[in-house]
Amino acid sequence: MKLGYALSCLLLLSSDEKKSPTTATAFVLPRYNNNNNLVNRANGDSDSSRSNNVVRPSSSLLSLLDDDDDNNSNSNIGEATERLGGIQQGPTVWTEFGRMAEEVGADQIANLGQGFPDWAPPKFAVDSLVEAATDPKQHQYTRPEGHPSLVRELAKRYSIHLDRDIDPMNEVAVTVGASQALYMTLQTVLKPGDEVILFEPFFDLYVNQIKLAGGTPVYVPLRFVPYDSDDSSSSGNWVLDADALNSRMSPRTKAIILNSPHNPTGKIFTANEMDIIAESVGYHNDCVVISDEVYKYIVHAPPKDDDNECSDSEEKPCSSLHLGESPICDGHIHFASLPGMYDRTMTISSAGKTFSATGWQVGWCIGPSRLVKRVHQLLPYVQFCASTLVQDALAKSLPKADLPYEGYKSYYHYLKETYLKKRNMLGKALTEAGFGIPDYDRTPGGGFFILARVDQDTAQRIMMTGSDKKDTTSSDKRRDWELCEFLLKEKGILCIPSSPFFSKERVDEGASDEFIRIAFCKTDETIENAATKFQEILKSLPKKEEESRLLVEEKAEN
Repeated sequence: MKLGYALSCLLLLSSDEKKSPTTATAFVLPRYNNNNNLVNRANGDSDSSRSNNVVRPSSSLLSLLDDDDDNNSNSNIGEATERLGGIQQGPTVWTEFGRMAEEVGADQIANLGQGFPDWAPPKFAVDSLVEAATDPKQHQYTRPEGHPSLVRELAKRYSIHLDRDIDPMNEVAVTVGASQALYMTLQTVLKPGDEVILFEPFFDLYVNQIKLAGGTPVYVPLRFVPYDSDDSSSSGNWVLDADALNSRMSPRTKAIILNSPHNPTGKIFTANEMDIIAESVGYHNDCVVISDEVYKYIVHAPPKDDDNECSDSEEKPCSSLHLGESPICDGHIHFASLPGMYDRTMTISSAGKTFSATGWQVGWCIGPSRLVKRVHQLLPYVQFCASTLVQDALAKSLPKADLPYEGYKSYYHYLKETYLKKRNMLGKALTEAGFGIPDYDRTPGGGFFILARVDQDTAQRIMMTGSDKKDTTSSDKRRDWELCEFLLKEKGILCIPSSPFFSKERVDEGASDEFIRIAFCKTDETIENAATKFQEILKSLPKKEEESRLLVEEKAEN
């Protein structure tokens, strides 16, 4: 409405043109030169020499135009942007903490934020890349559905993983990273209004990918069960309850996204929990499971036999699935290997996490041809093919990873031990500083994240070690966000608040307040630096008496 009124004003202002062509009145919007002088938009004349026939718009008219731009920034957007809620104006957690890190100085911080390794890929992978780069045949387009050498290698490996023959040409699709594999799968299984189950907390990318496909995310909270219910700083287990899942399944449910090992908690879904999911899927014929397994080779605390939490009774029978059944992926359960689930599952993975090469951007989907063929159909219209060069390099790298490496049985065994060492190094420092982390002797763990628990009292004591001592109970920010901001600005440790991994409703309930995500996919030097900083926090923690005195003084000042 404002825009229409403003345009009417423009027409009135230029109406003299009809009366006298020789003395036409021109309407121009103001433009400024480098010296901040007003310049005629049409001919570049400075303000002092402009024609007397130029009409300057009033400030109120310009205000109308400016306001209309602000209010209608989303008026001409496409469907995809609209599904994400329009053009986003505010910062994301990644941009905001990236900005703060730049302000502090990258060389001053221990970056435990984003989940990518900060070291080089193994030499055999780099050598394979060089070998591929020197082969003239690898520099052109390849088969859109996947480079022949790579799909054959993947089919061979997944035939072992899933204990069935995988057809390389019809049951494998290669994509630009696992994110695109997920995106393409959702695009091919969802219609507007369909629902997708997400286990909460969740990897934040899932939500908007579901929305881009026209779907609606439906959240199933994982129940946090502390080891000690009387200890507010105790860590614990994240548990899937059958009732919580079944109550949210409906005829509109077309997919369940399963991420095991799980980002951000590090949880490994037990065989019993996977049976719960399989049973729920069995009651909904149109529902598929999208199994995101990018961390499958980083199972640093494999499930024990008793993690199935089963018995020989009829009420709680044991799962028939044997843990570690894949000899090349110890401790990981492939959901598609459960009885009857292969035809209902799209298994997604990539090379980035396994080979510390997230920039290679090669991912894939494995599944029944009826699902994979849909992805095949879309691929040529999206990017035609993933990098031929990198696909060939990966095809050469995969068999080399099975060979003895650095004194270990294989590269995969080396990878597991590497992350185990890093986890323990950082975990010790976190525990000493008062953070609650999983006890991996009784809690299975995988991936390279720790979702550390920090109760309000511990967060308060930590933040009183800073230069600006304040009472966090009076802040309008979520506690997890405020603590991470403090750790970055005051202590030079970059961690990520857990709020982005929860739904807004759960955040408002306070579910994310006591957790922050910490990545240990970093060099030993980075982890040692972070451990030293956490130890410095421990040394500077005020004693209870001093803490009480400081709080009284602060409240008196306010």
